[in-house]
Amino acid sequence: MELTMLFKDGGSGASGCPSVYLADTGELVVQGVQLGSDDLAALENPLPGETAVRIAPEVLIGAVERYRARQQG
Repeated sequence: MELTMLFKDGGSGASGCPSVYLADTGELVVQGVQLGSDDLAALENPLPGETAVRIAPEVLIGAVERYRARQQG
């Protein structure tokens, strides 16, 4: 899978997360801090192999804006 970074939290420095990527499959990939076991237990119906990460709303909004700009350009 080829990934193109759409948006990264400006406060995370040169490395780290959270970040949102566009995969060559057309799907979005989210990189963030994995939830703790208590929070993971609160998820409804996770399938085997699935997990969840935390991401600031601003990062998601920024990624959506860049995604839409790519689709229009």
